[in-house]
This record gives sequence, structure tokens and C-alpha cells, in this order.
Amino acid sequence: MITRIQWLALPAMLVWGLTCFAQPSNMEQVRSLAPFVPSPQPIVERMLSAANLKPGETLFDLGCGDGRVLITAAKKFGAKAVGIELSPKLVEAANEEIKANHLEDQVKVIQGDLMETDLSSADVVTIYLLTHSNDKLRPNLERYLKRGARVVSHDFQVRGWKPIRVDKLEVYRRTHSIYVYEMPVER
Repeated sequence: MITRIQWLALPAMLVWGLTCFAQPSNMEQVRSLAPFVPSPQPIVERMLSAANLKPGETLFDLGCGDGRVLITAAKKFGAKAVGIELSPKLVEAANEEIKANHLEDQVKVIQGDLMETDLSSADVVTIYLLTHSNDKLRPNLERYLKRGARVVSHDFQVRGWKPIRVDKLEVYRRTHSIYVYEMPVER
């Protein structure tokens, strides 16, 4: 039997419970640097050509989502590709696409935090993150990337860096910007 005090406390307990469940339930949501918004395929192709991606080079896609940049880098440019993705569901979707395209020897997706990724083997890094996320990522890019490595950002600049190339492309009735940087970056 519920006492009067328990009955009066019930609404407060319900509000507390709903508040707890409304909070991010796992570290994935807490550590996310951007929502998943897939880049249109024409943008992906322009990003990779703007980076002058060559066969045999290694591309890292940070926040690789469904793997479309990785798959295009391998199929159309002959590159090795590594994707870093926080979401287990997106990692699974990307791996299914990689397998369907028979690219398992060329493309790898790692479920993990892009802020904790060693990028020292990257020739090209692609990102589609928010400007404040690029600000957080910039020290890692400067620390890990070798001379001549390129960073390509879809729509959002890396503040404090001077791009070597900026492409504007109209796709699906929206103008997209592609910023290309080469290490070491001019400021």
C-alpha cells in the first residue's frame, strides 16, 4: 500500500526519471562533434579531386558516417581509406556498404573518438564538422599530419588556417564550400 508521502513524492520521482532518460544515454552523444549529415556525392567527388588524392595514398575521413567518402576514395581514386565514426549504427552501415562493394582490403572503419585518433599515416583528411568542432580538432591535425598532407573540409573553415584552395559548388539548389589546406598550414 502506498503511503500519503509516497503518493505525494510520485510526481517528483516521475520528473526525475524522465529527466534522467532524456539525457544522453551513452558517451556517443556526449562526445559527438557534429550531427550526421551525409555529403552529396558530387561534393564527395569534388572534395577528393580538390585534395589531389592519388592511388595508394591513405585517406582518413573523420566522422565517416555511412562511408561514402571512403568508398569513393577507394573505387574512383585507388586510395586506401580509414574512417573514424562514433556511432555503432553508422559503423555497421558503412561496413555493410564496404562489403557490398568488395573493398574490405582497401577500406577500414574504426568505431572510436576522432579526437583520440593517430593521424600520422594520413595523406589526406576529410571532415564535415562544425566550425567549433574544427577548432577542437585543429591541434591534433597540426600534431599528427606530415608535411604535404591535405585537409579538406566541407562547408566549415578551420579558423586560423589559410586554405590553398576554396571551391564553391552548387548541388541540390545549395552552394557548398570546399576548403583545402596543406600541411604545414599558412596562418
